Amino acid sequence: MTSESLRIRPFHQVDVFSAQPYRGNPLAVVVDAEGLSSEAMQHFAHWTNLSETTFLLPPTDPRADYRVRIFTGSEEFPFAGHPTLGSAHTWLQAGGEPKTDGVLVQECGAGLVRVKHDAGRLAFAAPPLTRFEPVDADVRSQLTAGLRLPEDSLLDASWLVNGPEWVGVLLESAEQVLAIEPDLVAMGDLKVGVIGPHEPGSDVDFEVRTFIPGDAMVEDPVTGSFNAGAAQWLIGSGRAPEEYVAAQGTALGRAGRIHVKAGGGDIWVGGASVTCIQGTVLL
Repeated sequence: MTSESLRIRPFHQVDVFSAQPYRGNPLAVVVDAEGLSSEAMQHFAHWTNLSETTFLLPPTDPRADYRVRIFTGSEEFPFAGHPTLGSAHTWLQAGGEPKTDGVLVQECGAGLVRVKHDAGRLAFAAPPLTRFEPVDADVRSQLTAGLRLPEDSLLDASWLVNGPEWVGVLLESAEQVLAIEPDLVAMGDLKVGVIGPHEPGSDVDFEVRTFIPGDAMVEDPVTGSFNAGAAQWLIGSGRAPEEYVAAQGTALGRAGRIHVKAGGGDIWVGGASVTCIQGTVLL
């Protein structure tokens, strides 16, 4: 990208899965990304130093309201959850009007994703799992080593691939989830999400933590794609009710809340979003 191609573009930074600013998962959104190359998008996403940066574009599919491209600091994702909700929130805030009242259709690398209003929040329809099967013995051993847990504490472990290649691990309790002190070297290149139930009567139903490999393994504050896969897994197996709330980010001092609801043949994954920074960017 040469200096002659630079121009001022609208830019938002949004906190997703939290109604409290700075307690969820931040997302950078370039509102008008027309004319940017993939290389320029990747370079800017690396520069923001956030887990994801998105770029809003006109749709190429006539059924869609807008198109989004989703980048981490090192690669492009076909789909991700908190970027979907944060991008939809930003598109609406920037004056976007959906073709169908009350429902947005987002075009992304994984196809078309529906987003709707639900109890004052936005929620996306969980995309289908493209790989859904129990992990093999070698991966299970790697998980127990990486999570520093005895083998019999893993109630279940399955591939939950819906873009990102998640491995889901179910533990007996939220306390076990929060007590994990992972061995990041032993975790290797696995993207691991761990979930366990809270005691009945708690403010939330499940506790979630996710660990993502990269230059250094990091714990993600709140992860929509993993929660979408976990909801399909747990509701489908009868381990979770058709409507529940999960907490994530507790171990990092965040207050992420993921609202899950099954209905009409879909599982909807929702959360609040709040714009924390709004302005322009030279790009």
